[in-house]
Amino acid sequence: MKQTDLELLGQRIRQTRKSLSWTQEELADNADIDRSYIGGVERGQRNLSFTVLCQICTAMHCDIATLTNNIPDARHEMGQNDSFIQ
Repeated sequence: MKQTDLELLGQRIRQTRKSLSWTQEELADNADIDRSYIGGVERGQRNLSFTVLCQICTAMHCDIATLTNNIPDARHEMGQNDSFIQ
């Protein structure tokens, strides 16, 4: 089964959190977000807002681009003849 974009983002957040040796509760406290919400984000069950993503990244001292690199995968989202602004 193909991993969704939210699941991939959640996996990256979990990996970054674990690299800091933080629990979900510690991330939630540092980001001022409910712990159960963090769990949902990490499982790809929450469609988090940009503001919440900023809070999470600020808490973990990481760049948003690190967590969102190639999400969505532009090769799958665009056809051969499509173009986009770079």
